[in-house]
Amino acid sequence: MLAYVIAIIVVAFIFDFTNGFHDSANSIATIVGTRVLSPVAAVVWAAFFNFVALFTVGTAVAKAIGSGMIDVAIVNPNVVLGGLLGAIAWNLITWYYGIPSSSSHALIGGYAGAAVARAGWGAILWGKKWIETLSFIVISPIVGLVVGFGLMVAILWIFHRTNPGKVDRFFRVAQLGSSALLSLAHGGNDAQKTMGIIMGLLVSVKALTATQTGLLHHLYLPDTSHVPLWVEVMAYTAISLGTLSGGWRIVATMGRRITKLRPVGGFAAETAGALAILGATSLGIPVSTTHTITGSIVGVGATTRVSAVRWGIAGRIVWAWLVTIPAAGIMAAVAYWILASIVKL
Repeated sequence: MLAYVIAIIVVAFIFDFTNGFHDSANSIATIVGTRVLSPVAAVVWAAFFNFVALFTVGTAVAKAIGSGMIDVAIVNPNVVLGGLLGAIAWNLITWYYGIPSSSSHALIGGYAGAAVARAGWGAILWGKKWIETLSFIVISPIVGLVVGFGLMVAILWIFHRTNPGKVDRFFRVAQLGSSALLSLAHGGNDAQKTMGIIMGLLVSVKALTATQTGLLHHLYLPDTSHVPLWVEVMAYTAISLGTLSGGWRIVATMGRRITKLRPVGGFAAETAGALAILGATSLGIPVSTTHTITGSIVGVGATTRVSAVRWGIAGRIVWAWLVTIPAAGIMAAVAYWILASIVKL
């Protein structure tokens, strides 16, 4: 049984890795699309700041995932593994087709789907955290769009008498900072979701791990009031390594196909997305970095003219957002039923 728990923790970090390579495009698409950095330099830059989030953003989102959405009493290793497998499957499908869906919502949907498969709809703790999470499917891209639009308008007004060449050179440098801030925001919100899943797993097996000694005693977690340091470090390491592996299929969609960006636009989009994500993270709300940065890119593109945004592509992305939670949930439920028939707990 202990080996099974350890294996699930490994799978959780594999999900975190897939989150990194799936969502790396969120951090690097604009800076690659504006040609400020090459793809290789951009992923190294993004991965570094993914990890830096370990020291800056706290653990409010992890605690929300660990105890605020699913009844911890019905969680067991099969529920956690089923949820992870559903989320990983959806991540890989959308990555293969180059669709920037939300890894965050895939994980939340997978976790919920596996829990419902075990205990019915009563497994869901309907309340504040679900209201916030579902609301922010709509709110986060709108906030990103509004802030991106407003910031871009302000920049255009401030620099309207400045030589375009000077503006371009200034924001090529400034975009390094905005990209770093977005990567930090991405790591800070997304890595915590994996931490929350692992916390739920460790609490569910605390009777088993309480008697362990040596290194295995670090698996003991009596409740979800704090995140073990080793879980934090491993989660941020996994998502950073995933970002290093790149997300080239999705980069093409995020960086070039929604709208064309110059460095000034990249700066505005990244800054707007980062501010929105960091605000949600400080409130303990699990949001989608994909949703938020896409909204920011659309907002920046719309300052040129509405037709500058390729709304057809943006529309297909929105449809992917809407089906992510139920699709991952269904896959996770199937995975749970298979696991439950094989692994008797």
